Amino acid sequence: MLATAGTILGISAQFMQIQNQMRDEWMKRRAWEGGRKDRKNQMSGARALEKTNWLFPYGITVGALTIIFIIVELILIAQRKLLPGVMMFASFILLVLFITGIIETAIQLFGPQGNVNGNCQTYVFNNKISGTSIDTLAWLQQNNICQCWQTIFAFYIVGAVFLVWMLIMAGQVSRDTYD
Repeated sequence: MLATAGTILGISAQFMQIQNQMRDEWMKRRAWEGGRKDRKNQMSGARALEKTNWLFPYGITVGALTIIFIIVELILIAQRKLLPGVMMFASFILLVLFITGIIETAIQLFGPQGNVNGNCQTYVFNNKISGTSIDTLAWLQQNNICQCWQTIFAFYIVGAVFLVWMLIMAGQVSRDTYD
């Protein structure tokens, strides 16, 4: 679960950093070009880059909350004060957060507007570039981004399954039905 939380947190932070870098470069380029033609397209591009997709800060928050939950859980276990009700409550809250992450990531990956997976198939996975050039480095970065999208989706699912298991185990402990 620590690996799940750390992966979600790290990939989301990386995506936010990439988006901020792209926004900064785009703004510099537009300022340098000044008031050239095609002002309407410039403004729509600026609006698109100004917004950070809520999924990225959400992933950072979910990852951080999960890590905090695990640390608190380990402290309570060490003190022999961990109660099944606390586990069920916290696991349920995190499960809802993870399911929300699954849904939004799936919309971005496979939905009609985002279609990240389709774009990755078309422009990255089916267009392998090799050699010693800047194009190879660009392709490697694009490949990394595509694989990170798939990874974060998979880890949201892994986390949700593990949280369901924690809910079931805490329920069995509270009813004293475990062996």
